[in-house]
Amino acid sequence: MPKMKTNSGAKKRFALTGTGKIKRKHAYKSHILTKKTKKQKRNLTHTGLVHASNESNVKELLCLK
Repeated sequence: MPKMKTNSGAKKRFALTGTGKIKRKHAYKSHILTKKTKKQKRNLTHTGLVHASNESNVKELLCLK
């Protein structure tokens, strides 16, 4: 059986925390920022966690299960 390959896009987008949860960045922070308010952009800066319903899919992409 060949080795599993980690998905290259996923390894750039997600990171593991010490407790095993998966960190992610918010969307809508890359371009067309002039029409967004300061508050909206500031709140998009903070990282979030992957929702429990998507966690198994992301772990599969990262070869963690």
